Amino acid sequence: MTRKLRYIFIYFFLTISAFISVFPFYWMIVGSTNSSVDVLKGKLAFGGEFLSNLKNLWENYNLGTVLLNSAKISLFVVVFSIVVSSMAGYGFEIYASKSRNRVYSALLLTMMIPFAALMVPLFRLMYFFNLIDSHWGVILPMIPSVFLTFFFRQSFKQYPKEIIMAARVDGANELRIFFSIVLPSMKSAYAAAAIYAFMTSWNAYLWPLVIIQSEQNKTIVLMISSIASGYTPDFGVVMMAVVIATLPMLVVFFALQKQFVQGVLGSVKQ
Repeated sequence: MTRKLRYIFIYFFLTISAFISVFPFYWMIVGSTNSSVDVLKGKLAFGGEFLSNLKNLWENYNLGTVLLNSAKISLFVVVFSIVVSSMAGYGFEIYASKSRNRVYSALLLTMMIPFAALMVPLFRLMYFFNLIDSHWGVILPMIPSVFLTFFFRQSFKQYPKEIIMAARVDGANELRIFFSIVLPSMKSAYAAAAIYAFMTSWNAYLWPLVIIQSEQNKTIVLMISSIASGYTPDFGVVMMAVVIATLPMLVVFFALQKQFVQGVLGSVKQ
């Protein structure tokens, strides 16, 4: 009897937790089909304003442009970030030196510095290179990632060093070893890193808000913030924009879900 009660309590707790986790997504989707008045009233049933909200968002807020801007920024950040971070992690793990661990420890300590403390010097740097109000001004500071460097180094710890030594004996140079041997066998780690980099860049708000000043260069997150902070925001349109902004992250995550789990667990395909 005690065992049954324990299972009842566990399933009840899991049910409540699942409801709390899923309800915001349900309310977001329902809100995108209702008018602003219905959203403010807390209506939980689907309405008939889905096409109206989508049309309003597309025609009045340049939805296509901001989606392309966000996709452009995220694509460049993902590609350059995982290449730079993986090469850095590979170097820290494979090449031994007296000061390697000191430099690596100093690099990890930079994760303790809040981004707010870096905004002014970064802004001045972007101004010096004339990158204010440009997408490259957003992309470049987001490419170096200490966390991804740490993540890749931990992944490379499990990589068989004998393969690298054998490739060197066969005459392969270091770049060929990395791009032709190491990289293809670490697909799971790269998938996990790509998901992290994509979510970070797609959801970025503070730095794009500082750099981007014109309407044509705004990202989807900045557009949502602009709509929601108006004097009379249309919450139905806001919910529609949030749903659209969430879809690419869901698609990327579910497409790479298996590789993401393997990459986080540190598996290496032999």
